[in-house]
Amino acid sequence: MGYDADVIVIGAGLAGLVAVAELTEAGRRVILLDQEPEASLGGQAHWSFGGLFLVDSPEQRRLGIRDSHELALRDWLATAGFDRGEDRWPRRWAEAYVEFAAGEKRAWLRERGIKIFPVVGWAERGGGDDSGRGNSVPRFHITWGTGPGVLEPFVGRLRAAEERGLVETRFRHRVTGLGRTGGVVDTVTGEVLTPSSAPRGTASSREAAGTFELRAQAVIVTSGGIGGNGDLVRANWPERLGTPPERMLTGVPAHVDGLMLGVAERAGGRLINRDRMWHYTEGIANWDPVWAGHGIRVLPGPSSLWLDPAGRRLPAEHVPGADTLGALEHIRGAGHEYTWFVLSRRVIEKEFALSGSEQNPDLTGKRVLEVLGRIRSGIPGPVRAFLDRGADFVVADDVAELARGMNRVTGTELIDAAALRRVIETRDREITADEGRDPQAVVIRRARGFRGERLARVAPPHALLDPKAGPLIAARLSVLTRKTLGGLETDLSSRVMTAAGEPLPGVYAAGEAAGFGGGGVHGYRSLEGTFLGGCLFSGRAAGRAAARAV
Repeated sequence: MGYDADVIVIGAGLAGLVAVAELTEAGRRVILLDQEPEASLGGQAHWSFGGLFLVDSPEQRRLGIRDSHELALRDWLATAGFDRGEDRWPRRWAEAYVEFAAGEKRAWLRERGIKIFPVVGWAERGGGDDSGRGNSVPRFHITWGTGPGVLEPFVGRLRAAEERGLVETRFRHRVTGLGRTGGVVDTVTGEVLTPSSAPRGTASSREAAGTFELRAQAVIVTSGGIGGNGDLVRANWPERLGTPPERMLTGVPAHVDGLMLGVAERAGGRLINRDRMWHYTEGIANWDPVWAGHGIRVLPGPSSLWLDPAGRRLPAEHVPGADTLGALEHIRGAGHEYTWFVLSRRVIEKEFALSGSEQNPDLTGKRVLEVLGRIRSGIPGPVRAFLDRGADFVVADDVAELARGMNRVTGTELIDAAALRRVIETRDREITADEGRDPQAVVIRRARGFRGERLARVAPPHALLDPKAGPLIAARLSVLTRKTLGGLETDLSSRVMTAAGEPLPGVYAAGEAAGFGGGGVHGYRSLEGTFLGGCLFSGRAAGRAAARAV
């Protein structure tokens, strides 16, 4: 029996598209499979903010940010906290990825037409402890065009390869099995789902209209993680993060179901670090949802007052935007179902960015004048829409009105207005003191020491209760599912490993399905801007390795 293609790629997200580009540039014939309709080409990357982790970039240097490969690797390893025997390959992937980010990554992106916005952001700034976790300096580079801008050159390469007859793209093909011939995985079986006109991101039918069987010399799994499958998220939720909340918002579409990971595991692949996952604490319900439970992540600056459901300030080391998993561990360990940001108009104007391509139409649409308008005062349009229509927001002229609104949102009487005022007043004294020792005050001063943060991201220290800074705003924050940090164990050639520590013949994996490389390149925590980059790097490695092998 002959082969239908040289390589079959399962999953038409960013990692899969990059792998296809590498394969076809090497002259290999490819079949690209995906269970969704063509409208969802590009997968999760389409919805992303387009953040990329770069080290010692020209953008950093122009802003006076001093970075280096050595500093970035130190930050990565301290943040990842590799501590398991199965972290052998993840650590090697981490070392390789930081070298890529500090070396050829930016030039490689520019060769493909991907451009970078000149202001560098500071994500995962690190908490107020001595752990060494987090980014020592700003490294979050935003793609001009956000997620769609990252996808564009690879979609273009796919279309060009289709025209040359090197790629056959088959949507609505759901893989359910991998088979072997002579010990080598070379057969892909599954269901052909009924045609669907479901718009991008919305749920599509799982009704089967038939079956399929395809053969190739190699298979690359780029099917994503488990973030859209609440059952799998709960089943893999680690004890160190407490218990999963009863109510979680979902940061990815339902097709991010993790089912292909089980298929690969049953075929002999080793799935590691299942309990490592990346969920945000700053989720807000989308007032205009695309998928069920659709949440948007707030990308917070450091100035908001962070409160528990009863209006008590979170421990001092939990500064907004500092340590995502540290905050989640505290929040769920304490049994909190949600938390609050309390802030002022001045803070929300400068510090309340929303993640996602659709929430940043100026950057996504590459509209220069609108982007420059962010520097001026005024609440951005997408944020204003949430203030006006979002179920999680309260806007008030005084503390008493704010407390009533917060209680109305949750249907409780947990917030006492007098106690809330005392908490805000204490925060205001500490933040506005010239040499305040409060960890949040220290983080704010440090952030404003960087030109880009001072210009576009961090508001000048001020009292939330200053009438000139008002009105007051409260935002209820929920846990938002997002990324799988574990995955199929792979060596540096993206070959999937077996439990015996040997490559599974014929099978490669990349992107989130491979924990973005090795089965967990981030360890326990991400430095941010590393998910798209992980898809690019691991997809490239998988495509090149498979091309060499067939």
